[in-house]
Amino acid sequence: MLEPEPMTTTPALPGLHHYLPAPASRAQEVHADVVVYGATSGGVTAAVRAAQSGLAVVLLAFGDHLGGMSAAGLGTTDVGRAATVGGLARRFYDQVAAVYRAPAPHWDVEAHVAEEILDSWLAAAGVRVHRRQRLTSVRRESGRIVELSTDDGHHYRAPVYVDASYEGDLMAAAGVSYTVGREASRTYGESLAGVQHSLNHQFERPVDPYLVPGQPASGLLPGISADPYGAVGDGDRRVQAYNFRLHVTTSPRRIPFPRPDGYDPDRYELLRRYVEAGIFELYGRTTRVRGDVFDMNNHGAFSSDHIGANYEWPEADHARREEIFQDHVRYQAGLLYFLANDPRLPAAVRDATAAYGLAPGEFTDTSHWPHQLYIREARRMVSDYVITQHNGTGRVRAEDPIALASYVMDSHNAKRVLVDGHPRNEGNVQHPLAIPMAVPYRSVVPRAAECANLLVAAAISASHVAYASVRMEPVFMMVGEAVGAAAAQAVADKVAVQDVEYESLRKELLRAGAILTWPLSQ
Repeated sequence: MLEPEPMTTTPALPGLHHYLPAPASRAQEVHADVVVYGATSGGVTAAVRAAQSGLAVVLLAFGDHLGGMSAAGLGTTDVGRAATVGGLARRFYDQVAAVYRAPAPHWDVEAHVAEEILDSWLAAAGVRVHRRQRLTSVRRESGRIVELSTDDGHHYRAPVYVDASYEGDLMAAAGVSYTVGREASRTYGESLAGVQHSLNHQFERPVDPYLVPGQPASGLLPGISADPYGAVGDGDRRVQAYNFRLHVTTSPRRIPFPRPDGYDPDRYELLRRYVEAGIFELYGRTTRVRGDVFDMNNHGAFSSDHIGANYEWPEADHARREEIFQDHVRYQAGLLYFLANDPRLPAAVRDATAAYGLAPGEFTDTSHWPHQLYIREARRMVSDYVITQHNGTGRVRAEDPIALASYVMDSHNAKRVLVDGHPRNEGNVQHPLAIPMAVPYRSVVPRAAECANLLVAAAISASHVAYASVRMEPVFMMVGEAVGAAAAQAVADKVAVQDVEYESLRKELLRAGAILTWPLSQ
């Protein structure tokens, strides 16, 4: 296992933190009909949908910004079948089209545009947004949450709560069952589960992995784990890699890739040797968002995915997550600085990198670097219904759909180890769905005995394999809207979330433009 660098008090880039202290204020007891924890895109749609039903809704944002990855650099949306996107999610991408004066829907969006749209929705719906709110404790009585407390001393009380955090923090604090990592193939009979041979984003040529070439006793280069490869199908608690989705530009106004505090060029010796072997592919996944603005994502064997450095994140406290966050910033910012400046690299590589820079119009309060780390997967609830690979193959169909997922089952590498003396990445899965896969209502509610008034909008009940398709932002928006509608119904009928009448919920979602079945004629 790779260990993140020890935390320093200085951020890797000026003004860039995962955790920001709340402003000084008097502790308050806040009452609402629904409290949504996590201002991700799904958290926003959950809050808006509940507020549109006439409820008093409070949305708790972890930091200063809202919208999750949709407003944090994920500019090229992973859609799958466009016709499966309905409701507020479709409205969002239609509004993006209106901003760009493009045909609707428009799937590519700059971060500031996404945040402005979502912020306007919250204001129009009358949702109260509280920023820099971090969960510290949950009080339960008789199987229900009665109070959520945050680190500034506030206490939030409501009949129904929604956990829309990527990490499932509220769910875990409420005592709901969850899992982390990759199930074994035998757990749900999934051929794609557990350890998997990576065919994509893999080393194409052998590279010497040792600190002193040819000398195993000298130790492994940074970025390579001494962990065993494992047997295909074996389960573990490893998590697919995280990175930042950058907005970069070729504009003359571009900001050169910065040298982060704590920069260490030796972290990239494996990459240097790979380039020396004739492979340079970092920018194979830089895709246009608008004009000269691009979304830079991971691509290739050694890229922006910080493989193996995130295993602790799902269950870590805020301080530890800050350490891991800063390590990811140092790694990725240092990677770009290395590629643009290190004299040991060919001039062609340095020039190709330096042709890009950070977009000056984005993330102006965080050194033009995204404020949100791409948490592709963390905790996942285990409820009475677990979505699995069999839903994606069409072998199993849920009877209570609230949204459809249609993107490929896309999981990034989970570790980099040695195989026959050479580095190999492991864990990447990119497998198409046979048909769009339903997200059932039962996968967003806990087991009845565990919590009667909590709905989960992001860390839903799905296997690692199935979650690799569910985790896309349009799906989170659609699930969030359905959760908001269910919360409103639970409040109105004074019932447990498990007892929300599905047929009434289904009709309500359809009236709002949701797409629940495939083919569409059904």
